[in-house]
Amino acid sequence: MKFLVYGAGAIGGYIGGMLALSGNNVTFIARPAQAAILNEHGLTLRNNQSPITNISAHAFASPTEAFIGNAYDCLIIALKSFDTDTAIADLKAVSKPMPPILCVQNGVDNEPKLAAAFGAQNVIAGTVLTAVANPEPGVIVIEKSRGVGLAGGHPLSQQLAAALSNSGVFTTLYPNAEAMKWTKLLTNLMGNATAAICDVSTETVFSHRGLYQIEIGALKEALAVMRAKGLAAVALPRSPTRQLAFALKYLPPRLYQPAFRRALARGRGDKKPSLHLDLSVGKTRTEVSYLNGAVVRYAEMLGLAAPVNRALTETLEAIVAGRTLWGEYRDKPEKLAVEMGVV
Repeated sequence: MKFLVYGAGAIGGYIGGMLALSGNNVTFIARPAQAAILNEHGLTLRNNQSPITNISAHAFASPTEAFIGNAYDCLIIALKSFDTDTAIADLKAVSKPMPPILCVQNGVDNEPKLAAAFGAQNVIAGTVLTAVANPEPGVIVIEKSRGVGLAGGHPLSQQLAAALSNSGVFTTLYPNAEAMKWTKLLTNLMGNATAAICDVSTETVFSHRGLYQIEIGALKEALAVMRAKGLAAVALPRSPTRQLAFALKYLPPRLYQPAFRRALARGRGDKKPSLHLDLSVGKTRTEVSYLNGAVVRYAEMLGLAAPVNRALTETLEAIVAGRTLWGEYRDKPEKLAVEMGVV
């Protein structure tokens, strides 16, 4: 198959690189400097189980360039959620019909936006569970291999699943795309915003009494939204997501605190959660408004409240924007816990 991957960071590089390794024709759209590195040096994939693999890569700096004289079987969107609006505008400026679009972005807002722009029949929801790092342009590190989820029902779903499976990516099809994406959102929330705000590890988050209470509150708010939408958590590839939802609903939080702590520490390998990583490297934007903030927005639409996710969103956004000094919270979990009323 011939793929165009929009985004050559951790997720785009991982999916595109694995597809290319198995003989698919893969082209990237990346930032100009990143595209230049890929074109000159290729894409490097590595993990702890296999030697470094270098793949010849072809990249363009814009959708307009990528579509000149080229046609693709599938366009894979692998951008941060805050780049979706710009990507849609750039793709619409191409003035060519888009191929089927596979969206593997975090959050629950991107597929509706893409569907509004290019037609719901042209968008396939996807989600990546594998923990991947992108320590430098053109280098992808697979830290914990799990797999990919895809929405079934689209004419291309089976073919995409076969292409990914043949590339060594464990792939599962789901009949309910929205349930799949909201279940992934639960995993994105865990130990993410709190770790970023306090600049601590996810293991510390789930060891600290106050931060743990914040985590449980945020997850329960997301589950309440899912219930109101009629969505049940699904078993995502090689991830205990159903067990997570069951524990949150039926068991006392103290019973599963050790299990959560171990699972989070192992599950992310050496990689910081996304919000913490972005803040650590000085990025001026994070996806918090598309993760915790999405819970708040959908809760409001459904007549529910999500005060824990609202506070996490507002606090982290204030730090990223420079309205609040990060030093006020770094290594001070008690301060955040007190402000959020959990101690």
